Amino acid sequence: MPIILFDIDGTLVRSGGAGKAAMEAALVAAFGVAELRDEVPYSGRTDTAITRDLLRVHGIDATPANQQTLRDAYLAQLPGSLALKGGTVCPGVPELLAAVAGAPGVVLGLLTGNVRTGARTKLAHFGLWDFFACGGFGDDHFDRDDVARSALASVHAHVGRAVDPADVWVIGDTPLDVSCARAIGANAVAVATGWHTMDELAGHKPDLIFDDLSDHSRLLTAWGR
Repeated sequence: MPIILFDIDGTLVRSGGAGKAAMEAALVAAFGVAELRDEVPYSGRTDTAITRDLLRVHGIDATPANQQTLRDAYLAQLPGSLALKGGTVCPGVPELLAAVAGAPGVVLGLLTGNVRTGARTKLAHFGLWDFFACGGFGDDHFDRDDVARSALASVHAHVGRAVDPADVWVIGDTPLDVSCARAIGANAVAVATGWHTMDELAGHKPDLIFDDLSDHSRLLTAWGR
């Protein structure tokens, strides 16, 4: 049974920077930040880690209450930011999802640093949310490896039994996607549709690597499709 866990940003969709723009707008709206500092990395990280670091960089105590305030403000800003930025579904994604969705024995899930509500907002904007039955999200974790463990637990709950990690495939566009796949013993598929080049991703030794998902015949072969 192939269990396929997708990252979102840079893997399924490119939001045109909508998430970062919404987070920065949330800092201004919720905390009156006058001068935004571009010192916090976003790529491959969880929203929980990003909000903590944004607060610290801007001199705001990263208390749980302040992190929740920033998260709520971000989620309020996100729909408008997505509408403004436009964005697009990454190449080959609709065709790949159509090829495997609903196939017997295939489980489609998410493994993302986005909080669950943010993930739903982003994917619903692009018409993709309903493809995914389970997943791990960035609501409660600072570390991407912990999100991977949460995603695997969600898969177990969805199928009603433990699964062999060797049947799990994590698809993502960052080195952190590769490393979190390894943390749960899963296969890692890297795709260079985000911020990282093929050479950068290849250095982390994924099982498969693609420029984009337009030609996914190797994936379908690996999954027995």
